[in-house]
Amino acid sequence: MKYVFLVSHGTFAPGLHNALNMLAGENREDVISTSLENGMSSSVYAENVRKCLAPVKAEDEIILLADLVGGSPLTTAANVIAEENLMGQTVMVGGVNLPFALSAVLMKDTMETPELIEDLLSESREVLKEFRITNEESEDEI
Repeated sequence: MKYVFLVSHGTFAPGLHNALNMLAGENREDVISTSLENGMSSSVYAENVRKCLAPVKAEDEIILLADLVGGSPLTTAANVIAEENLMGQTVMVGGVNLPFALSAVLMKDTMETPELIEDLLSESREVLKEFRITNEESEDEI
């Protein structure tokens, strides 16, 4: 199985997980999440990561999606993944957003993980757009 594992500061990862439930289907076993909450020690967070990884088997893959590259949630999760000997089957991406995560969940079983990540990184550059209302448009037309 390919798991999408969401990690973040605060409630971003659980909120993203909730949004994915709405858009990609609830109770998916292949989407897991945890977060480093304000005031939480790194050891408690690391234990939460270990609990999330409990169902992952040696033949499974992990797509780890984090809010920030180099942030404590990502680096701690990476350390735990290494300790659990799962680094060889893990790909990590920081700076994730909802379109990226949704595409990862929906497309992860359609292609090999390296190609998936390459496609998602390219796609994510295209989905970030300014939403601008011109003078001719009224708020009723939005």
